[in-house]
Amino acid sequence: MHPNVKLFSGTGSQYLAKQIALRFGEPLGKINIQKFSDGEIGVEYVESIRGQFVFLIQSTFSPTDNLMELLLMIDAAKRASADKVIAVIPYYGYARQDRKDKPRVAIGSKLVANMIVAAGADRIITMDLHAPQIQGYFDIPVDHLDSSAIYIPYIEDLDLENLTFAAPDVGSANRIREIASYFEVDMVICDKHRRRANEIASMVVIGDVTNRNIVLIDDICDTGGTLCKSAGLLLEKGARSVRAFCTHPVLSNNAYENIQNSVLEELVVCDTIPIQKKVDKIKVVSVADLFAVAIRNAYENKSINSLFIRSKMHKKNLAN
Repeated sequence: MHPNVKLFSGTGSQYLAKQIALRFGEPLGKINIQKFSDGEIGVEYVESIRGQFVFLIQSTFSPTDNLMELLLMIDAAKRASADKVIAVIPYYGYARQDRKDKPRVAIGSKLVANMIVAAGADRIITMDLHAPQIQGYFDIPVDHLDSSAIYIPYIEDLDLENLTFAAPDVGSANRIREIASYFEVDMVICDKHRRRANEIASMVVIGDVTNRNIVLIDDICDTGGTLCKSAGLLLEKGARSVRAFCTHPVLSNNAYENIQNSVLEELVVCDTIPIQKKVDKIKVVSVADLFAVAIRNAYENKSINSLFIRSKMHKKNLAN
């Protein structure tokens, strides 16, 4: 038991928070989150949190009520004299708005970071940010977990011959290179050009995929358009099979139908966002164990480096 730790959940992540709390060994704290008739949200802690380490578990996927709940939970915890308030955000929404890539646009991920810090959070624990540099948008510590710690055992159990990893775009190349290096196999890149958001104009494969079992890895699956087009193109270029791993299943519009009707063998996703529809090709793996360990280490002032793929790669290199 951890007498100075309290775990609470917003309404959007109750399904995951219960599993994290179970693995951590503490029940979820009692909190009253209500909506008034005009849509405003009210937050009240039903138990004392004075002097406690308070971990608030809430992904900020759509609708924006999830983000507003988190901000109000942070504010209420600070006003209730919590010692430390740590926002546990398995999926950090607005992360794709990470730069000013054209005139007169907002940088949404920076704005959200400002709001979380202004609300009073002392620390952030999150996973697979769309752009790692978003950590620098916060003026407080950020523990950025890597889903590779979950995917690597899954991929090892598949025991695929002629394994090759594929990046769905150039921006993912560095991350895929690390995983390919861990498995000591090759990688390829699917270079895409977008006409507009969620619409791909063209795509080419950089690298040889002939007779290869391909594993595509990305941080977000939104409409599924990129993954499905990449998978089809890779098979056209001679791949033996294609499967995909995506951390955050946004899965908007016709994503479920797109995935089910695609040439993908399977799409493996994490439970950072709840799945809305059961589809045969979509498999869900849980991040609950990983976040439970991260919360425990944060409370006990222990390193979380062991939760990163880089640490595993370093140990592997030392062994060689």
